[in-house]
Amino acid sequence: MTTSPHVLPEVRNLKFAFDSEIPRDWHGGRQTITSFFNNLSIFFPAGEKFFIVSVKAHKQFITDPRLAEEARNFYSQEGIHSREHIRYNAVLKSQGYPVQAMEKRVDRLLRRVAWLIPVRKQLAVTSALEHFTALMAHLMLRDAKVLEGAHPVMAGLWRWHAAEENEHKAVAFDVYKAAGGSYLERCVVMVFATVIFWAKVFEHQVRLMHHDGTLFSFGEWRALFSFLFVSPGAFRGLGGLYFDYFRPSFHPWDLDNRDLLDAWKQELGASPAYTG
Repeated sequence: MTTSPHVLPEVRNLKFAFDSEIPRDWHGGRQTITSFFNNLSIFFPAGEKFFIVSVKAHKQFITDPRLAEEARNFYSQEGIHSREHIRYNAVLKSQGYPVQAMEKRVDRLLRRVAWLIPVRKQLAVTSALEHFTALMAHLMLRDAKVLEGAHPVMAGLWRWHAAEENEHKAVAFDVYKAAGGSYLERCVVMVFATVIFWAKVFEHQVRLMHHDGTLFSFGEWRALFSFLFVSPGAFRGLGGLYFDYFRPSFHPWDLDNRDLLDAWKQELGASPAYTG
């Protein structure tokens, strides 16, 4: 069994000041860029719960003391992420977005997955989705321009979440390997998870932009495309990192980004956006 060799996830009970004067379009007044981040937040309450349950279902395979400690901290980190995104999403609800219906659809999808497929494949789904979140988070930490102009509280939330996603990026993968997960199974599950995840992201973006009255705005779609792939290019480089998952020898810590985590920890101690 391979355990994640570098970083022990650290539990930080942070609480963000969503009740402060955060503008509706908090990402520098850019409506559709803001809605893209809001889009992702809607996934997290149900998603984090699914991740925790799928790893805990394999606790009998977690015999390595280091991995056991990582798993415990993973549960705590994901639980706090879920709490903060529930609070974040409550703000979106107060702004009139159809968040409750969207959250229910995500929850229904994950319940269906839990009912239809065996628990080890559910863990393979978690491993696949954790790879996605860790990579998107890595790109966010790597380039400060991704959150440039964002309200400090929201920028702090997303950078905190990004850092912790990378701290625990190997936990589900290592538990999956310990439980006897196969290379073929994890690759096949990743293909299906990719299709379903991005279809849901697109669905969310359409619903939020429809609510904002920007769904048929070429300029808004162009701005989103530019943000993701041109300047700053929040997802530029995602493809190559994503396909690393299909290498037989892949491990999440092949992408060693401890330097980014260390830089964020220095920010954590200096920024008033983080409160405990």
